[in-house]
Amino acid sequence: MSEPDVSTVDINGFPTRIWRKGSGAPLGFLAGFGGLPRWVPFLDRLAERRTVIVPSLPGFPGGDRGHSVLDTHLDWLLAVRQVIQAAGLQGADLAGSSVGASMAAEMAALWPESVRRLALIAPFGLYDEAEPPLDPWAQRADQVAGLMCADPETWKALKAVPEGANSVEWPIEQTRAVEASARIFWPLGNTRLEKRLPLVKAPTLLLWGEQDRVMPRSYAARIAAALGGPHEISHHSRRRPPGRTRPAGYGGRRNAVLGGMIQCRLIPVPSPFST
Repeated sequence: MSEPDVSTVDINGFPTRIWRKGSGAPLGFLAGFGGLPRWVPFLDRLAERRTVIVPSLPGFPGGDRGHSVLDTHLDWLLAVRQVIQAAGLQGADLAGSSVGASMAAEMAALWPESVRRLALIAPFGLYDEAEPPLDPWAQRADQVAGLMCADPETWKALKAVPEGANSVEWPIEQTRAVEASARIFWPLGNTRLEKRLPLVKAPTLLLWGEQDRVMPRSYAARIAAALGGPHEISHHSRRRPPGRTRPAGYGGRRNAVLGGMIQCRLIPVPSPFST
C-alpha cells in the first residue's frame, strides 16, 4: 500500500493536511470519530477508480489545533466549508463516516452546489430520547475500541504508534481529536442535523453496520425519511466504520465490499446515483 500525496492548506491560521491518491473524478472523504492518523486500505479501494481526497478536520489528526478557535456550530460549519474548498472538492462527490458524515450532510444542506452526491456512514448529529445513541465521549479509554469496531483489534491497530512517530506527541494528537469531536457534538451528540436534512437534494447513499453499537440502526430510516433528495440505505454485517482497518492485507474482503458500495454508486453506472 503506497502512501498518498500530502499537501497543507491554511485554515483559520492553522496548517491542515490534505491527502490525495488515485486518478479519475474526485471523491472526498471526511473521517469519523478520532480522525485518520494514517492512510488505510479502505481509501486505497476507493482510489482504484477515483481521485480520493481526504482533508483533515480542525483538531483531528492533520488538523493541528484548528478546533481551538471554533466556539459555535456555525464556526465549525464555516471551517469545514473552507476545508472543502481548499481541498478542491467544491462540487465533487463526498463521503464521510460518523463525525465526517454529519459534516458532509451539513455541507450538502447549506451549500447544495458544493456536493454532487453523498455517501453517509452512520452520521452523528441526531438524538432520540426513546432510543439515544451511545455517548462515545463518556466511555473509558479501554472500552472505545470495542465500540468503534466489531473487532477491537482493528481500532487498536489504527491507533498504534507508527514507526518514526513522536511517542510523546502521538497520544496528545489522539486526545486532541476526541476533544475536537466533543466540541462539535456536545451535549448528547445532538446538533439538530435532522432539521436541515430536508435541504439535502444530492443523491445520497446511507451505509450502516448491523453491529453498530453507537448509532442505532433505526436512525438510518429517520435520516432517509428526512432527506430532500433521492436516497438508498445499505446495511452491512461487519462495519463500524469502514475507515477503521488494519494494515494492508487484513480485512480485504470487508474493505472491498464497503469500498465497492461507495464506488458503484458514486461513479457512472446505471443507477439513481449515476447522473
